[in-house]
Amino acid sequence: TTEIYTLSLHDALPIYDPVTHGLIGVVTLQDDAHRYAFFDHEDEAEWRAIDAAFPDSAVGLESWSDDRRKIIIQFDSPTVGPGYALVDLTNGSTTPLGFAYPSLTGADISAVKPVSFKAADGLQISGYLTLPQGHDPKNLPLIVFPHGGPAARDEPGFDWWAQAMASRGYAVLQVNYRGSEGFGWTFMSAGFGEWGGKMQTDLSDGVRYLASQGTIDPRRVCIVGASYGGYAALAGATIDTGVYRCAVDIAGPSDLAKLIAYGSGREGRQGVGVERYW
Repeated sequence: TTEIYTLSLHDALPIYDPVTHGLIGVVTLQDDAHRYAFFDHEDEAEWRAIDAAFPDSAVGLESWSDDRRKIIIQFDSPTVGPGYALVDLTNGSTTPLGFAYPSLTGADISAVKPVSFKAADGLQISGYLTLPQGHDPKNLPLIVFPHGGPAARDEPGFDWWAQAMASRGYAVLQVNYRGSEGFGWTFMSAGFGEWGGKMQTDLSDGVRYLASQGTIDPRRVCIVGASYGGYAALAGATIDTGVYRCAVDIAGPSDLAKLIAYGSGREGRQGVGVERYW
């Protein structure tokens, strides 16, 4: 289609035919939403019709039949969380299959909004802020929740960890610090050599930004993370001092030399990508 050429294909994920395994489209994350684009006009029109049938939800492709006439989609609703449905393109029907968290109601789900701020060196950083349901968004206690990887990223939509923490009255900040994927090579490579450096202060710059907006109480900030996020939690308490009152590390590496040696010994050069960030 004409539109496919207007998409940025950097960091695009391929969509393959289930039988031929040929490339038939791509999905990219643009403006905090996943955008699907198919090369065939009919495929593109059918996907647009599916997307339009869920106007208040983000729609994603989960699976489909060999002839691509029956499609399982995930819809992420801001009021009921993620759910699944079967779309039959032959007869034009949609059958709900269920919700990932069926006991949740709209009163249980906190709002998530994109945030953007400048790091101390001027680099533009983005992320997501979950605001606790039923609380005035002022002077809130904050949990900084950095993603793992570090060559990964947080995405819009329902995050059960962030929602669980928000349900206890905390604002939750998820920062796509420099070195995160999905923002182009320049942004990713800006994290090389910054493990424990600017990758870390990008997180605390986010804290200072929210404090300047009056959204959070800078005296009540905790950092919680798993994997690389766990390292960031440890570093937040020991390197970037004065920002956090507490830190929670979930399976985070604390000995980086051993981390590289372990990865290299088990799976060849697995650790080389991580070394770039040192």
